[in-house]
Amino acid sequence: MQTPVNPFKQALKERRAQIGLWLGLGDPYAAEICAGAGFDWLLIDSEHSPNDLRSTLRIAQAIAAYPGVHAIARVPMGHGHVGQMLIKQYLDIGMQTLLVPMVDTPEQARDLVRSMRYPPDGARGMGGARASRWGAYTDYSLRANEEVCLLVQIESKEALDNIEAIAAIDGVDGLFIGPSDLSASLGYVGNNTHPEVQQIIDDAIRRISACGKAPGILTADETLARHQLALGVLFMGVGIDHRILARGTSELASKYKPAGPA
Repeated sequence: MQTPVNPFKQALKERRAQIGLWLGLGDPYAAEICAGAGFDWLLIDSEHSPNDLRSTLRIAQAIAAYPGVHAIARVPMGHGHVGQMLIKQYLDIGMQTLLVPMVDTPEQARDLVRSMRYPPDGARGMGGARASRWGAYTDYSLRANEEVCLLVQIESKEALDNIEAIAAIDGVDGLFIGPSDLSASLGYVGNNTHPEVQQIIDDAIRRISACGKAPGILTADETLARHQLALGVLFMGVGIDHRILARGTSELASKYKPAGPA
């Protein structure tokens, strides 16, 4: 068998916007329901959710049954020796696209690219290609470098200042703007809809696009999401599973118990 083409990476190259959903519940059953909804991608979050390597594998396996839905994993960290180890493991269990939080400098981005790639272009260990699903693909070790997709998060004032330098790193496929951490870094803790923050985000989207890389963001507000898509966002998260569940159950309960818990 031949190594599968990464459809998400291909769509970004062709400048086709991809709409997705954040998965934080840590459960394959819930993920399978979301996989049938019609999204282009689902992100398995290991940074701010109770997911580890094994639960990520189980969730990715549930998603794999649904053609047309691409599984992305957000690793808890990507820097240093621990980050390099985590990236290797997440790739080895079958992920092709990773989102890495808190990338502030081009040097950090360059190190992440090396962690994502096999030698001579990188430092990823070769053993996983034999031990996991990739062992079934005879050309995987030769094709993997061109099919992995690296998304880095822009979440600080320093990262904002370095957008062009980070985007210039070969192997960085997309730059994801993290509104909550970015707004906190700018002095607007808990207020990522502040007009100044939104103006900075709009400018960041334009700057990333101008560099020829794919801008991404998570925005649950439909009006704002459509505005950002019009600006050039190419991978847009439009919701989070646990928030959808919380909102739906609260709305249902309130129909019958108006004086229920806030």
